[in-house]
Amino acid sequence: MYGEFTALEIDRPEEWILRITLSTPGKLNAVGHEAHAQLASVWRTIDRDPDTRAVLVRGADGAFSSGGDLTLVEDIARDWETRLRVFHEARDLVYNVVDCSKPIVAAIDGPAVGAGLAVALLADVSVAAPSARIVDGHTRLGVAAGDHAVLVWPLLCGMAKAKYHLLLCEPVDGEEAERIGLVSLCVPSAELEERALEITRRLAAGSQSAIRHTKLALNNWLRAAGPAFDASLALEFLDMSGPDVPEGVAAVRERRSPKFS
Repeated sequence: MYGEFTALEIDRPEEWILRITLSTPGKLNAVGHEAHAQLASVWRTIDRDPDTRAVLVRGADGAFSSGGDLTLVEDIARDWETRLRVFHEARDLVYNVVDCSKPIVAAIDGPAVGAGLAVALLADVSVAAPSARIVDGHTRLGVAAGDHAVLVWPLLCGMAKAKYHLLLCEPVDGEEAERIGLVSLCVPSAELEERALEITRRLAAGSQSAIRHTKLALNNWLRAAGPAFDASLALEFLDMSGPDVPEGVAAVRERRSPKFS
């Protein structure tokens, strides 16, 4: 059933539980062309899977995900066909996670950025280690914060905090993320994997209709914010064709602050 998702590591640690691991060795689990497409579509397969009751998402090697691979960003900026395709993938990723009936748990450690961060913060339960470094880096790249942030950050941590972190690309560690309500829990790094699995196990053992219907009802708050998300995504991809992206990409590659004209 999951053989087509070759850019994602998928296994079953226990009966009824599906585990997705983001793994791009040497790139802090950055999401490239194939992984982005598969991360958008896998949730529809999970929703139809009778053997999966709950999902655990994590990153490999002490990082969640460093976001979109810079080569992917450059391809979006210069190629219309790529821009159109990734626009629809980005929209599908968010709505497919929101609409997936199975509960999703995220275990967040190290960098959590971009498409990976969208999954982490849209998960039904998010568990972070203190060493998690959550940052929405869109404006630093020269584009609007369109992946997911306009949809979910104001609901999780309030408009004032959302604007502060999204406009300034200010990072949040696991402890601060729990304090402001951006994640569900912060636990010691040594306990992260087991605590996230234990929560996933409890969800898989519970009343499936009750849990899925509760998620369905709660996520209507996110569906109601859909027009704001759609606008943010459109503005992000409008900015992708603008003059600031080359400088934003160069600044990330050179590990310096961007100098926008």
